[in-house]
Amino acid sequence: MAVAEVLPDYAGAFPFERFNAMQCSVLPALLDSTENVVVSAPTASGKTALAEVAICEAIEADGTALFLAPLRALTNEKESEWERFEDLGYSVYVVTGERDLNPRRAERADILVMTPEKADSATRKHDSPRYSFITDVDCCVIDEVHLLDSEKRGSVLEVTVSRLRRLCDPRVVALSATMPNVDDVAGWLDAPADNTFEFGDEYRPVPLHADVRTYTHGDNAFADKYRRLYRALDIAEPHIRDEGQALVFVSSRQDTVQAAKKARDEIVERDIPMGARGDYDFHTDASELSNDTLRQSVLDGVGFHHAGLSKEDKNLVEQWFKEGKLQLLFSTSTLAWGVNLPARCVVIRDTKLHDPLEGEVDMSPLDVLQMLGRAGRPGYDDKGYAWVVCDSSDADKYRKLLREGKEIESRLAEDLDAHLNAEIALGTIGDIEDVMDWLETTFYYVRAQSAPDEYASEGALRERVSDTLRSLVATGFVEREDMRLEPTPLGRLASKFYLRLDTAREFADLAERADEEGEIDQDGILRAIATAAEFDSVSARSDERDAVAAVLGQTEDLDPGGRKVLAILESRMRGTTPGELQSDAWVITQNALRLLAALRAFLDRLAGAEAANLACRIEARIENGISDDAVGLTAIDGVGPGRASKLAAEGITTPADVREAGVEGLRSAGLSEGVAERVIESAGELPNVVVEWGDFPDTVAAGENDMQEVTVRNVGGDARAGLRVTVNAVEMTSMNRYLGEADLPVGVFGGDADELEYAIEVAFPELPLHPVVETRSVRVE
Repeated sequence: MAVAEVLPDYAGAFPFERFNAMQCSVLPALLDSTENVVVSAPTASGKTALAEVAICEAIEADGTALFLAPLRALTNEKESEWERFEDLGYSVYVVTGERDLNPRRAERADILVMTPEKADSATRKHDSPRYSFITDVDCCVIDEVHLLDSEKRGSVLEVTVSRLRRLCDPRVVALSATMPNVDDVAGWLDAPADNTFEFGDEYRPVPLHADVRTYTHGDNAFADKYRRLYRALDIAEPHIRDEGQALVFVSSRQDTVQAAKKARDEIVERDIPMGARGDYDFHTDASELSNDTLRQSVLDGVGFHHAGLSKEDKNLVEQWFKEGKLQLLFSTSTLAWGVNLPARCVVIRDTKLHDPLEGEVDMSPLDVLQMLGRAGRPGYDDKGYAWVVCDSSDADKYRKLLREGKEIESRLAEDLDAHLNAEIALGTIGDIEDVMDWLETTFYYVRAQSAPDEYASEGALRERVSDTLRSLVATGFVEREDMRLEPTPLGRLASKFYLRLDTAREFADLAERADEEGEIDQDGILRAIATAAEFDSVSARSDERDAVAAVLGQTEDLDPGGRKVLAILESRMRGTTPGELQSDAWVITQNALRLLAALRAFLDRLAGAEAANLACRIEARIENGISDDAVGLTAIDGVGPGRASKLAAEGITTPADVREAGVEGLRSAGLSEGVAERVIESAGELPNVVVEWGDFPDTVAAGENDMQEVTVRNVGGDARAGLRVTVNAVEMTSMNRYLGEADLPVGVFGGDADELEYAIEVAFPELPLHPVVETRSVRVE
């Protein structure tokens, strides 16, 4: 069926001229019905085109389409691919956490592209002006809906889609690789039988032969890795010799590089012919690569691909692999979920991977099936070959997976308390009846109906939700009055920052202790982060423990995982993370920064601005790797860790120092004139506190009282501040406000002390500026 006949106004949005048999079977449900659609079909059978048809239908009706992509990397690829829609006059806007949101563009977009996590965030903030666009979605396309079964991310997709349906009830089109229980997904989404499709392997463009190969262990994990590599090359070699291509999946970015290096040597040893070696034009093209190691590797017909490469390098690798110039490609799992990059032979070398937060874990069955589905090049191969290389003890498990597939399960039960709290905090659940209504919108509920032995009976399920609700009330996250449910400040903060509830409770307890005791220090904040439940599964490998001890010393009051997290955070603050800890440092640091932002909010609300400011400075130091005395420089737009260190080396450590130094002083410190001018301008937008003591006395007679007024004025940019007045370290008064000008009443009382030390403290909870503290001494005579 020709695209131009079916969608004449949108033919330019499709990269082909005719729909295939699978697509033609689904078209009537997409075009002649307004109800939800669920499609399960083999990898590479053309599901993306179905998403594009659904999008065309939505924008034809002047609606907005939301495309949920399983990975952030894929949202960027869709932005590039769907320039075809832009050429037709429709706007595509990608919303990710790594970009600043433009609410105006999002509101006007015809097509929104988001990950489930970003859509979760947007729906949680739907009543704010910045995110109100999310309630205008008319059609939601879920790409790879079998992500529901992901241990870490499945529950996020589940609750986000359920919430979106409660907020604006869009049409839902769910697409999936082959799954045995497609009817459960259809039941969850209320897709009628006529709109539910399950296509078998006969719809694969190329038949697939998939099997398992085992390997014998070496002396250690390092040796095992290379034994699996040689096994993978044994499998790939005949296909490469036959001018085919092989795609080998490994567990990490670093492994793609190391495996490619070793494979090049082994290919020479085995005398395997690689066409790229004699292609001199290709040698010229390869000079465009920015990655030196990749540039050398592709000249031998061997490439590697991972999310850490530049977009340009990834695009070239994908192009050359499609053109056959690269015959052997090593990749991480990201490639399996995104780019349509098939190979005659696919090998999964690593079925286990190191997760910085979980330690060694098995690769997800979903990832395994997604990777193997890349085998077979339509139009080039008569058959695709896919292999899993694994330990003999795992062989039967993977053979069963290949034979029977993987039913999609709900992961909601694992985080039921956090998700239920979030719905109450959002106001989508307001009473007991709403709780049960919400439960019935979940895939968890539907899956329990079809598999009660694995889940629970409906009565037991409802009791579990009731127990969870009672626990939320008992632990202070929810308030219940008769049938009504209201979130507490603790519940709102836990929801806002996506915290595990035990972490939120610990943060609240820490903040309350800080408020009662009047003090909190850097070590206490760092330990609260290192021992958070989000880091419970972090483990320290034997080669890391010496590095941890070099940072922390020999104290043993934390478990090895907590010590590792603490060592990474402390070394990040110093800007010198030991090499042994660097492989996990990025992931742990990003999670720690999120937790620090949350803890700062808890401290701000429950302990005061000074405690929150300390957390803010620690956060900035970890992010920038800079000393405490210079951390305030990072509040200046345009001053990152490099410039901050350069200025600090010249004795310029605060925004006030920057203003005082002027252009000439900053030029002397190594900044160009243009940069110096911009930095000074940015420093001027930060608060600049002046304390005016007025007629504050130097002495007071014993037994006399004298009321004074101290003015605190901000002559710089506006900011929220906590103001505090103490005498001999005892608080007299405090207030929180946006600081313009404040008159503080201060009582000077001639009591028993010989001398009174008055202090005015101004702390900024949201800026990494050191608190301003000014003092006056009064003698009692």
